[in-house]
Amino acid sequence: MNVKEKLKRVLIEDLNLEDLDPEEITDDMALFDEGLGLDSLDAVELVVIVQKHFGVEIKDMVESRPAFQSINTLAKFIEERMS
Repeated sequence: MNVKEKLKRVLIEDLNLEDLDPEEITDDMALFDEGLGLDSLDAVELVVIVQKHFGVEIKDMVESRPAFQSINTLAKFIEERMS
């Protein structure tokens, strides 16, 4: 399972997005607002999810803001820090 697939699955499980299937989440779908509809509390949980499932620590929310745009940008952020 690649990073994008795993990310979709853990977002659904950990953020309780049970009304969604991973296949319904496109790689370029916005994580916040009109996309998945995540909010600021979800952003905090997202930091924990990334640490827990991928071993990537997000220390600076300003630095990570661009990463939180979509599955594509978050997967790229994770992959760059895993290598």
